[in-house]
Amino acid sequence: MTGLSGRIHATGNDRVQALISKTPTSAAAPPADRPSEGHGRRLTAAFEALEAFPALEESRTRVLRVVGESSSPTGELVEAVESDVALVTTVLRLANAVDSRKRGKVATVRDAIELLGWEQLEQLARRAQTFDFFERSPGWESMPERFRLHAVATQAAADKIARETAYEARDELLTAALLHDIGKLVLVHSYPAYPDEIHGEARSPGERVHRERLELGVDHAVVGGVLARRWGLPDGLASAIERHHSDDAEGAAAMIRLADMLAHYGHGEAIDRNELLEAGDALEISPDELRGLMYEFPYVGDGNGRRHVDPCPLSKRELDVLRKLAEGKVYKQIAGELELSTSTVRTHLHNTYAKLGAADRAQAVLTASARGWI
Repeated sequence: MTGLSGRIHATGNDRVQALISKTPTSAAAPPADRPSEGHGRRLTAAFEALEAFPALEESRTRVLRVVGESSSPTGELVEAVESDVALVTTVLRLANAVDSRKRGKVATVRDAIELLGWEQLEQLARRAQTFDFFERSPGWESMPERFRLHAVATQAAADKIARETAYEARDELLTAALLHDIGKLVLVHSYPAYPDEIHGEARSPGERVHRERLELGVDHAVVGGVLARRWGLPDGLASAIERHHSDDAEGAAAMIRLADMLAHYGHGEAIDRNELLEAGDALEISPDELRGLMYEFPYVGDGNGRRHVDPCPLSKRELDVLRKLAEGKVYKQIAGELELSTSTVRTHLHNTYAKLGAADRAQAVLTASARGWI
């Protein structure tokens, strides 16, 4: 096995192996309705049960295929893992279980793969409990597939928003987008009446969250944030998950709030137009720009604009200069807006061309755009 497996961190590796050996291999069914049982006990039991939430069989198969091909690029493995929420949570949990005093928390699938190594990923995939569309999943019924489809659609919408707004922490955002609804899995396992009876006649995302708060005293976003912290995920991810339905959401949480609405729209489900406008306004996205996103979203992820997850070789300042160049600015304009000298701008661009193997500015912009770096 070649690739990243040679770069596995020695520190904490034994602990990762121990955690893998304890990974449950069978999914538990949701409990029967127990009115006398408190919220705390129900949620705790659900948190534990979610360690056995099944992964899509095809996603597991693709992970095994990629790790079996030593020449496969890292991006293909990231793409295979990110196609399923259960695989994403398992990989992130194990990566963050490794001693992080020097490294810090792991917030992206790519970083988690680099830390764990391809051999560890292969072991995880082989042990994973799976579900298949053509077979029943004891205890979860159709929930895994519905949950996966919405998670992937929300990630696609978040990716589009991030590109439109030049959001820098894009990979972290896309991880949070995939995991934004993990609290729903907890509530499904905790309350047999969830979601149908709890949501009642509510149709839009905002209405459903309101019903959750009214009926349960908590909503799935808050529960998801608690679960993310329980799993040892970075606080930034947990906060984005926890606040993605908040009216005053900012940053990644605000982007996921809008992405979630666009995903529901793409599914043909109801969304509140005023809430959509508010979500766009929080990100300084105009109604005209929202119309464009809504028009384009059904076509996102059609295979023509696949996301690249290769690490960007450019520095932050080189990216800043290249973005300005992509906007059609000349050296003098770029220098003025970034408070740099013209010669410094020229140096940054020459370094950028060399790093990207580009012959000129047009090729550099095209390459960086295609790989999602600008």
